[in-house]
Amino acid sequence: MLGARIKQAVRRGARLIVIDPRRIELTDYAAVHLAVQPGTNVPLLNAMACAIVEEGLQDADFVHERVTEWPQFCEFIKQWTPERAADICGVDAKLIRAAARLYATEKPALCAHGLGMTGHVQGTEGVMCLVNLALLTGNLGKPGTGINPLRGQNNVFGVAQMGCDPGTLTGSVPLNEGRALFEGVWHAPLPTKPGLNQLKMMDAAAAGKLQALWAIGYDLFLSNANANATQQALESVGLVIVQDLFLTETARRFGTVFFPAASPFEKDGTYMNAERRVQRIRKVIEPVGQSRNDREIICELARAMGKGDGFHFATAEEVWNEIRAVWPLGNGITYDRMEATGVQWPCLAPEQPSLEILHGETFGGGKPAALRRISYNATTETVIEEFPFLLTTGRALYQFGAGTMTMRTPNAEFRPADLLDISAADAQRLGLRDGDRVKVRSRHGEATLALHISPAMKPGELFATFQTARVLLNYLTSPHRDRFVQTPEYKVTAVRLEV
Repeated sequence: MLGARIKQAVRRGARLIVIDPRRIELTDYAAVHLAVQPGTNVPLLNAMACAIVEEGLQDADFVHERVTEWPQFCEFIKQWTPERAADICGVDAKLIRAAARLYATEKPALCAHGLGMTGHVQGTEGVMCLVNLALLTGNLGKPGTGINPLRGQNNVFGVAQMGCDPGTLTGSVPLNEGRALFEGVWHAPLPTKPGLNQLKMMDAAAAGKLQALWAIGYDLFLSNANANATQQALESVGLVIVQDLFLTETARRFGTVFFPAASPFEKDGTYMNAERRVQRIRKVIEPVGQSRNDREIICELARAMGKGDGFHFATAEEVWNEIRAVWPLGNGITYDRMEATGVQWPCLAPEQPSLEILHGETFGGGKPAALRRISYNATTETVIEEFPFLLTTGRALYQFGAGTMTMRTPNAEFRPADLLDISAADAQRLGLRDGDRVKVRSRHGEATLALHISPAMKPGELFATFQTARVLLNYLTSPHRDRFVQTPEYKVTAVRLEV
């Protein structure tokens, strides 16, 4: 949907920069395409920042009022000339400078990124580099600006905001900051330290330190990178509960108990979108078969465990009202106010307006924000004679997420299986034809796919989707992770092809 909006904006006169290793469809609409080598986002974005500073294109007023560590950043960034970065990321220095000028001078400008930014060992730091560019050019806190992450699933932003990060509570409040309020509302003590994120749970399971796992709406085995490690971890867990619409690969292969959950069409509740807007969803059909909505399943299990006093919710609105009680920034978002178009947070009280644009006067930590000096730490997934190709994984238009839902629909007729995209030059050199089945082998595992010769691909690079359980592409992907948030390195794997 956002891709369509981008096309419409270009037709109205907007200028588009596309940063992608492949020649994707949006490239046809782009003023500049930076075909970056996978894994080199940080050098490329640092080089754009260098060009902006070198040519004096920064927003001087914004930098003076809202930015700190400007002298230190200038000293650091001058080493990242576009000419130096070009040798690392495979993009012509003139194109890097053209993109930098375009972003700095065509205002307002916004960045929209997907998992191609975050699925790297330097994923978090890559996003920090984008924030640097926005700070340098004053593209924050104003309509049509900002760094806009495109979530891979509906309501991912809302789930994170509800406290599914193990170090935060509802409203992304740090554990110790919200302790008094939450304990007062919940009438129970909070843990003294954060829990484990999902990948650390896998590590703990493999080490025999995790005895039970409850997976809600996420197919761990099909979706996680490094499937061999995920398999070992799940085989070590004594109790695996899966709560989902369908019998996922995790449930089928490792599940102990399966709770059939209702779809969004079968329940009431709220979703939160990328602009912080909380919107109501309404039940239009009764749950099919034995399925129940998530609230009912969770509350009933709590009662079976003798904890029913804390889980007495009879409606989705009752759950939401407790959320409002522990989340001051959402307190004013009532069901009545959401009736028409939803309400954006922060909204402190029912009679107060919501805030449409964040960071207009201050950032979360105060009025100014520091420019980050991000060094480049290259991935170890580099090509060698034994593994001469770089593989990037991602999604295709006709399948949603890992295909758990859409592979069970007529959508499967459009793309019934994962394909391996390769350049015509590489296919000819290897004597391969469109449709040939090839074994792809990495340092970590193997998978077999049909070949698709694609004009989108550069020589030496491959692309494949991960949406077919029988292929299970993630047997190929590596154990490497982002050092800040543990996101797997989905986007760069060194591989070879075997016929």
